[in-house]
Amino acid sequence: MSDDTEEKGQPRTLILMVFSAAIGGTLQYGYNIAIINTPTVYIQSFINETCLERWGVALTVYQVTFIWTLVVSAFSLGGLVGALIAGPMAVFFGRKQALLVNSVFLMASTMLVLTYQAVRSFEMIFLARFLVGVNSGVSMNVQPMYFRESTLKRLRGIVAPSSAVFTALGIVLGQVVGLTDVLGTEPHWPYLLASNAVPSLVQLLVLPWFLKSPRYLFIDRGDQEACAQALQQLRGCAMSGAEMEEILQEQEQVAVGGGARARRSWELFSDCGLRWQLLSIVVTSSAMQLCGNDSVYFYASYVLQEAGILAGQIQYVTIGTGTCELLSSLTCSLLIEHLGQHLLLMGGYVFMAGWALIFTAALSLQGAVPGMSYLSMGCIFTYILSFGMGPAGVTVILPTEVFG
Repeated sequence: MSDDTEEKGQPRTLILMVFSAAIGGTLQYGYNIAIINTPTVYIQSFINETCLERWGVALTVYQVTFIWTLVVSAFSLGGLVGALIAGPMAVFFGRKQALLVNSVFLMASTMLVLTYQAVRSFEMIFLARFLVGVNSGVSMNVQPMYFRESTLKRLRGIVAPSSAVFTALGIVLGQVVGLTDVLGTEPHWPYLLASNAVPSLVQLLVLPWFLKSPRYLFIDRGDQEACAQALQQLRGCAMSGAEMEEILQEQEQVAVGGGARARRSWELFSDCGLRWQLLSIVVTSSAMQLCGNDSVYFYASYVLQEAGILAGQIQYVTIGTGTCELLSSLTCSLLIEHLGQHLLLMGGYVFMAGWALIFTAALSLQGAVPGMSYLSMGCIFTYILSFGMGPAGVTVILPTEVFG
């Protein structure tokens, strides 16, 4: 088959595969981060009402805030559990099947959210957010693995950062669905939290039609024929000898390292040959989570209010923060091959540090110096742009690049 046929078949199949995997994967992660902000007051009110019905005691503001903090933290706790089980799931089920099985956690959370009122239990909301976190933890680790192993080398630089793009897209969609004109009202907030089932259903219907990871089929399952068929479906032509040789070399490396079994955390850290790679991943991933980007999102409404934006319009302007991250993530995916991961990652953090300092100064002077509220508002958008251009787009692909 000609190279022209390969060039035409590959992008079309690849785009559909990426969309099918990501809509129930990292898009869910961004979506579930965004939708929890709108119903904060409604959930806190429900917590207080439930305790009053059970024990006849109204909770103090501190107690309600503490329980709400536990509800929000359940997402991160679930993410930790999901990250820990992602590796074994990817090996046992396969990359594609792991993404499909992962939908079980999200569907279970949807049922909990939709039935909480019948049993009057705020604990069910806590459990639902925990299960959503597990879903996100699995998808954030398995999806980049699936993309890398199913994509030709020459296209990996474009496909790999798409995980960050879909995360940002999920944030924007969550902000839109959370508008008071859509589902961001008190009667509808349970449906807002349950709306994450829609992308998951789309994935369950579409993703089964696409290929399994060729490397999983060959290395983990030893099925060379199925591997060749998967590559042929992806490429639109027969598998080349160079690709087969590359997979064989990877199989030999896996065999030397102890087989296809997912290695446990202590086994990885005890391997001197992997210690620096692991340290690099831990540092960069921790930096992305601790850089305060989510806190900037939370501060956005306050800063916009101080800048004179009408209360009814703030929710629409806030969508611009998610749009900034989406646009910058798209830009990062286009520039990463030309500028390199190191420059984008370090440059992003340098700009974020600069804007954070200016933001801190502007907030401190907001009541004393005119115009500081507008500078604070500008810092929010530039900080998020810097995050999307570097840390968000680069960090998510580092594990598959370092250990791929």
